[in-house]
Amino acid sequence: MGLRRKSRSPLVLSHEFVIQNHADAASCLAVGLLLGLMFEITAKYVIIFITVQYNVTHATDDQSEHVHFYDYGPKDIATVFFYMLVAIILHAVIQEYILDKINRRLHLSKTKHSKFNESGQLALFYLLSFTWGASILIAEEFKMNPTSLWKNYHHSRMLFQVKFFYICQIAYWLHALPELYFQKVRKEDIPRQLCYICLYIVHISGAYILNLQHLGLILMVPHYLVELIFHASRLFYFSDENKQKGFTIWALLFMMARLLTLTLSVLTFGFGLAGVENPDFSTADGNFNVLPVRVSCLTAICLTQAWMMWKFINFQLKKWREHIQNQIPKKKITNTKSKPTKRESNRVNFVNGVAKLEDGASLRIRKMKPI
Repeated sequence: MGLRRKSRSPLVLSHEFVIQNHADAASCLAVGLLLGLMFEITAKYVIIFITVQYNVTHATDDQSEHVHFYDYGPKDIATVFFYMLVAIILHAVIQEYILDKINRRLHLSKTKHSKFNESGQLALFYLLSFTWGASILIAEEFKMNPTSLWKNYHHSRMLFQVKFFYICQIAYWLHALPELYFQKVRKEDIPRQLCYICLYIVHISGAYILNLQHLGLILMVPHYLVELIFHASRLFYFSDENKQKGFTIWALLFMMARLLTLTLSVLTFGFGLAGVENPDFSTADGNFNVLPVRVSCLTAICLTQAWMMWKFINFQLKKWREHIQNQIPKKKITNTKSKPTKRESNRVNFVNGVAKLEDGASLRIRKMKPI
């Protein structure tokens, strides 16, 4: 019986130690903040990290009902930090108890292993975000009234669900930055992932700060649906390479989502907000409806959509070229096998003075009658 070698534990505070125990450290910090609620001295400070801040209560005209709205402010940074810790913990749980077990069964290569983990995490996030965002749109009837995108601007008053949705979105995409280090993402994949993570942070934070929460929510829901279909299709493709129908559905919805995004953006910034422009720019009052801000927002959205379409076209061309290259060798093989040469068909062997074909059949020679 051979002796089992003991694996060396990494040094404390080394790179490997931080990577292996980052989820435990995040969970300890989150639990410590929750324990702070138990003591009166620390509760007033810890509550900033856990609950949504800047509550404003409005009474109806008849004073019979009170409606709770929320503003935004610097204290939201603490709330985002806490839910970023929660996202790190959930990321590690999903990776260890779901994705790693599936990876062991599929026996994927290193490249596919990294992409499978990325798609697995994002598919679950997009599913939850799409369901949550769609439920908010249905409850608040944003989709039924397009004029709500610019009517009564500025939308500095948010309902609880809207504000908590944005807090969780910003926290998730901020947590994705350190996850590039914790998950040991390949160097070739870091620029691509870092690019779309930063785009998400900039656009979602911009909609939150500029009081464009309604527009951002309406644009995020169809976009998340398209991304959900793409990553779900990629997961099925890794399990069975013949399952590629999902990419066709994704391609169609992708172009429709880009068209919807550009249409609503031009309609909102070019016509809607321009008609109710308030020249008094004020960060304190939340009024950003001035021409430079509108032009900057519309330019950023159009450039992002153009970049996404460029990446989409290159991706489709690459797949088309790979499909053609895979079809050419098959045609050559079938052609060489189906057409024998004349020399091979007319080849005759002579055995003991008797002419025979390659299949063993002998040639029958006709006897000539004597004259």
